[in-house]
Amino acid sequence: MPDGWTPKTKLGKLVASGEIASMSKALKSGLPLREVEIVDLLLPEMEDEVIEVNMVQRMTDSGRRTKFRVTVAVGNKDGFVGLGQAKDREVGMAIRKAVDNAKLNIIEINRGCGSWECGCGMPHTLPFAVEGKSGSVRVLLKPAPRGVGLAVGNVAKIVLRLAGVQDAWGIAKGHTKTTINYGKAVFDALRNTTIYKINEDKKKKLNIVSGMVGSK
Repeated sequence: MPDGWTPKTKLGKLVASGEIASMSKALKSGLPLREVEIVDLLLPEMEDEVIEVNMVQRMTDSGRRTKFRVTVAVGNKDGFVGLGQAKDREVGMAIRKAVDNAKLNIIEINRGCGSWECGCGMPHTLPFAVEGKSGSVRVLLKPAPRGVGLAVGNVAKIVLRLAGVQDAWGIAKGHTKTTINYGKAVFDALRNTTIYKINEDKKKKLNIVSGMVGSK
């Protein structure tokens, strides 16, 4: 258990007591995720990567104020990924805040072997084509055969890699230079891997797994 952590929420107390022992169960409990320590305890191998650092300025009565806006992606490279953003006068503090926000936005994704060219049966890519959007950016992610790698833009590579997707093809439209919208669109597409209802035969054929492969 994280040092000095006293759970304040119902979900936090259930996790601390051991009644909920996995991130998958925590997210499916329906209880809001409001404590970063829950993620730290259930996913101790979580990694983070800064996607973008921007300087933003605002005029006030006392003069011009400058802050740094940071966008961060987190993931365990095995079925869980999060995206967060934060502002602060110091870059280091902004990064820490963004990491915490990304952890509180963590989602569980589905993976599989959805490419008709592959058929290896390993959950290395997406189970099927998914779309995501944010602002003007539209992203289409498609399953790819094993060994193709991530044939997507740099921002998408970071998010997919932290989510545990090893192979994928991607198409992006809109103002993709707006990094935060590009990242959110990819994040939205990954979330959409879980919204479609699939029968058990299809799941077995595509070897679709939710969350951590190690837990299956």
